[in-house]
Amino acid sequence: MSERDPAEIALPGEGRVADAAQQSLAGGRSGLWAVLPFLGPAFVASVAYVDPGNFATNIAAGSQFGYMLLWVILASNLMAMLIQAMSAKLGIATGMNLPEVCRARYSKPVARGLWVQAEVIAMATDLAEFLGAALGFHLLFGIPLFWAGVLTGVFSFGILHLQERGARPLEIVISVLVGVILVGFAVQFVLSDPSASGIAEGLVTPRFDGAESLLLATGILGATVMPHVIYLHSALTQRRVVGRSEDEKRRIFRFEQVDVVIAMGIAGVINMTMLIMAAGIFHRRGLTGVSDIDDVFHRLGDLVGSHAQYAFGAALLASGLSSSSVGTLAGQVVMQGFIDRKVPIWLRRGLTMAPALLVLAVGINPSRALVISQVILSFGIPFALIPLVLFCRDRGLMGGLVNRRTTTIAATVVATLIVVLNAVLLVQTLG
Repeated sequence: MSERDPAEIALPGEGRVADAAQQSLAGGRSGLWAVLPFLGPAFVASVAYVDPGNFATNIAAGSQFGYMLLWVILASNLMAMLIQAMSAKLGIATGMNLPEVCRARYSKPVARGLWVQAEVIAMATDLAEFLGAALGFHLLFGIPLFWAGVLTGVFSFGILHLQERGARPLEIVISVLVGVILVGFAVQFVLSDPSASGIAEGLVTPRFDGAESLLLATGILGATVMPHVIYLHSALTQRRVVGRSEDEKRRIFRFEQVDVVIAMGIAGVINMTMLIMAAGIFHRRGLTGVSDIDDVFHRLGDLVGSHAQYAFGAALLASGLSSSSVGTLAGQVVMQGFIDRKVPIWLRRGLTMAPALLVLAVGINPSRALVISQVILSFGIPFALIPLVLFCRDRGLMGGLVNRRTTTIAATVVATLIVVLNAVLLVQTLG
């Protein structure tokens, strides 16, 4: 595989896509055809919101408390839309990704410190996603976990190889995998025979039922933002379509907002269907302790039939493969941005999959490893989120795309809430 500059993953603007985007900006395309060339970056970023780490949390919430915490997923999804839109805007306004802006604005020791923590977070993130895909292969095909991990690596290399053809093929494949996740949970949604009134009440009635429901809500909200995907989204838009004026940049951002709303909306629906499935199948039967992924897979077959467990396994596999590949791309952006260095993507993929293969080889419980990886992940959220908010309110940096005062206030509240909740979740988990 030839070496490709990590920043080039933000360059699907080659050829026909670039021409179509410029036609849209010039008013030569309308409706869906105008938006189409700009769709893609948010779909890649949205994978982080439906990765294997979300499965256990949403299913535990549904099995224990039914539809009650649906409103938490709705709120967290709205927060995600705001944060990812800001990340996309930073790339459009500055032509740089978030790590590059950090390198330009902060001292070299600070930038290198941010790089070190980002690399640790990237490895923890990739551990969870890689293990999810390996579990998917194991549950669907009965492959021993270690060899399922090796197979995951092979498929991940294949997906990453697509960036040699530009980012558009990669965006399409990632979008197809997100579609597989959506279809997988749509099947389970139908088979669970959910309560329409229960869903409606859960969405619009904020409430808790004891300390455990509060802890689960904290887990859902606290895991709203993934640091690596904040870095990545800004890279996906920084050179995708280059605005030649402030007015063009504003129009590009309006198109990208549509991309964010659609992609993150789909991610939100998937997370909701996870919880609804667990509520309709497990909570209704009094099985309130079901959360382990292996247990969910086998119980679905026993309780529902109709091969529901295979729809779940396919969704898990698609989630793990797509999110693991996206995590590797984010790692490239982190290294290139913070310290202006790059390594071949096959080498990075090999290094980041090594800890997961080690976990599988020595027989550590994958579910336990997932929990540990989420604890490590919590440490990195402030280091991505706070600089993003500070940069997006800087008119000298952002120009005409600087945050409005109300946006800055909302982003500050969201960032504070997410950081505090992750700190609470961290203390609870370690405790």
